[in-house]
Amino acid sequence: MTEASDVPEAKRYEARADGGSEVAGVATATPTTSWPGLRVSDWTATRDTLHMWTQIVGKIRMAHAPLVNHWWQVTLYVSSRGLTTSTVPYRAGAFEIEFDFVGHRLEVRSSDGGTRSFPLRPMPVAEFYTRILHTLDELGIEAPIHPYPNEVEPAIPFAEDHDHASYDGEAAALFWRQLLQANRVMGEFRSHFVGKVSPVHFFWGAMDLACTRFSGRSAPLHPGGAPNCGDWVMVEGYSRELSSCGFWPGGGEEGAFYAYAYPEPDGFADYPVGPEGAYFSSEFKQFLLPYEAVRAAPDPDRAVAEFLHTTYEAAAVRGQWDRSALEDDPFRWDGTTSRRRDSE
Repeated sequence: MTEASDVPEAKRYEARADGGSEVAGVATATPTTSWPGLRVSDWTATRDTLHMWTQIVGKIRMAHAPLVNHWWQVTLYVSSRGLTTSTVPYRAGAFEIEFDFVGHRLEVRSSDGGTRSFPLRPMPVAEFYTRILHTLDELGIEAPIHPYPNEVEPAIPFAEDHDHASYDGEAAALFWRQLLQANRVMGEFRSHFVGKVSPVHFFWGAMDLACTRFSGRSAPLHPGGAPNCGDWVMVEGYSRELSSCGFWPGGGEEGAFYAYAYPEPDGFADYPVGPEGAYFSSEFKQFLLPYEAVRAAPDPDRAVAEFLHTTYEAAAVRGQWDRSALEDDPFRWDGTTSRRRDSE
């Protein structure tokens, strides 16, 4: 029987009668799935304000969660209503903070039964910062965070930032729906890998949804260089050889999917990837697939899946990863009591 890893990821596509597609035998959603349009230029002010709000909430999680390799303990996650910290340990209990982009509220819930919220509306970052600290204080939760943003220039202290004060609720909800689609397809992509792989999670430093696969080998010391971010942060983040992909509201008229490798192996940028519209950006030093190209594709799910699989293949093939040990069929137990490949 042919092993999943013996088939180039670029070739793992089959049409389905219902109009959907399959990637390595795994069904993706039908083309009727909603991929909403949202031009970056139409919500830049809201995007930049929301970026600062997510940094504050992410730093609150960071203040209480124990270190997990590559800073995985600081991220947010796509939820059924927005973005959430998930459960954050606090003393003998826990709490959670969620951006609700359906009801347009910031919700804080504590394991002792306490709940507090306030509306998401146009307000300066300074006001949001004051309100969330007050909300946490009402629940008896301390939040000792570094009160400056990271990975942006200039880095205005949260308590002094009156420049970022926009909130377009419709745009925020559309962005969340973009994240919902990206999260779903990236989650399916993640299931093909049995080596070390990150969750699909939202990094508030660069405001991107990401998923990262690792070869199992160490990486050269990262040089750092991100604005207003210590080099040691990048050293931890890139301590192992990796192939990373994601989506962020930049790089295209409506945002873009991206993929890169660290360290970048020889020939990576020249590797053939799909779908049509994907290209290697010398400016960003990564592959990009504009979101608008995805939305216009006959099957957006398949377009994103092709991009994720072929760009990973660029890293794995050029970097000589041990693919037979790292990849597997996510449907290997489907409907049986023994591995599907073992029974064929």
